[in-house]
Amino acid sequence: MKDKALLFINGDAPKTFPDIKNYSLIACTDGAFHYLKVMGFPLDKLDFISGDFDSHSGADENIYEEKFIHTPDQDKTDFHKALEIILEKGIHNVDVLGGSGGEQDHFLGNLTVAYTFKNELNIKFYDAFSEYYFVPKNSTIKGIKDKMVSLYPFPFVENITTKGLNWPLTNGNLTITERLGTRNFAVEDEVFIEYKKGDLLIFIGGNYL
Repeated sequence: MKDKALLFINGDAPKTFPDIKNYSLIACTDGAFHYLKVMGFPLDKLDFISGDFDSHSGADENIYEEKFIHTPDQDKTDFHKALEIILEKGIHNVDVLGGSGGEQDHFLGNLTVAYTFKNELNIKFYDAFSEYYFVPKNSTIKGIKDKMVSLYPFPFVENITTKGLNWPLTNGNLTITERLGTRNFAVEDEVFIEYKKGDLLIFIGGNYL
């Protein structure tokens, strides 16, 4: 809890909210502020609301104006700028809701933003279908038996070995243009993943929200 943030961004709104007591910081981008308000999220629990405020409207929001952080840099997305603020506050673990859905260029852009922070922040996305994040080169993932597991190279992974999946890999290579590792599933409660070079996204199926 001492080093974990919950960040809402402007994709599809979650159907439910996680337990906010598990987070030391809660924030949203200006676009996500609107669905939080409609869904009855306790807005007073937000630590900050950031963005260029091109999505900002409604006089009733002015009571939270002291929480606004104006970030007008058009060379960065609101998601990128929110992560910079979280990092400045000394937090290194971030759960992101609203990262998928809507316009698909936004979804791909959000993955790219997460990639740029992968050495500084542990970012995990959650939506109605899966949990997904960049996997370190030596990882053990627990408690996922019988869940769908997709391994997605970003854009390549070399010498990858997995244990605990129905279709294991042994010193294999994955590339975004030739070979993916999607639609596998875990046959053990613990899945081990090791690779030597590249970057890897994992999608773990399940109703997380």
